Amino acid sequence: MALSPAELDDLKTAKRLLENPGLAARVSSLVGTPVELVLKKLPPSLHGAVHSATRTAIEKALDVAVLTMSRSQQEPSSNLWHKLAAGASGAAGGLFGLPALALELPFSTTIMLRSIADIARSEGEDLRLPEVRLQCLHVLALGGTSPSDDVAEAGYFAARAALARAVSEAAEHLAKKGLTQQGAPAIVRLITQIAARFSIVVSEKVAAQAIPVVGALGGAAINTLFMKHYQDMGRGHFIVRRLERLHGQEEVRRLYNGL
Repeated sequence: MALSPAELDDLKTAKRLLENPGLAARVSSLVGTPVELVLKKLPPSLHGAVHSATRTAIEKALDVAVLTMSRSQQEPSSNLWHKLAAGASGAAGGLFGLPALALELPFSTTIMLRSIADIARSEGEDLRLPEVRLQCLHVLALGGTSPSDDVAEAGYFAARAALARAVSEAAEHLAKKGLTQQGAPAIVRLITQIAARFSIVVSEKVAAQAIPVVGALGGAAINTLFMKHYQDMGRGHFIVRRLERLHGQEEVRRLYNGL
């Protein structure tokens, strides 16, 4: 069955969200300074700290992000509430600087994952399924391109394909063992791959918050952009998945690539 005009419009919206410039471009326009230049000046040790904080944030957020979600498939997602909460945590990060990252990032990542789960539910996903919960986590890997990616293959479907096997293995494990077995190799592999991509965007956020003029107010604005960036990734991802459930992956991908 062919996609309806409304579904084609949804697919166009998804592609616009998923293929738009990343967080660095948005933040650069907000603070008036290219984030890439600031990023290059940060000490190498900071990148290791960001990666460590990112991994911890993902592990903690996986436990709690969807525990308070409504089961209703009819309600719209609560994007504004999540943006406000992320802004508040960003204000703390901007006020106390880089030392606050280890405390602020797990909190803001949990809020972000809950928002992504909310978007997934609003697009018809069943959050009781382990595979769907991991698809929410997968969204964190869609917002940054790994240095190992072939530039010619960069894009939404390439990022999906890169993690497809890890998501499938982790979902199979969680279906059998539950969320109490996160030390299992399948879960560790997935978190490692997602953290490698998510930490790229987190580094861009940290670089922006390191700019002296940013402060608490700017930190709140940057975290709100950080949240919006991943809400957009989540909306685009789960629109595509909804259309794939109705029309098949190959047809949706063919139309997406042709837009």
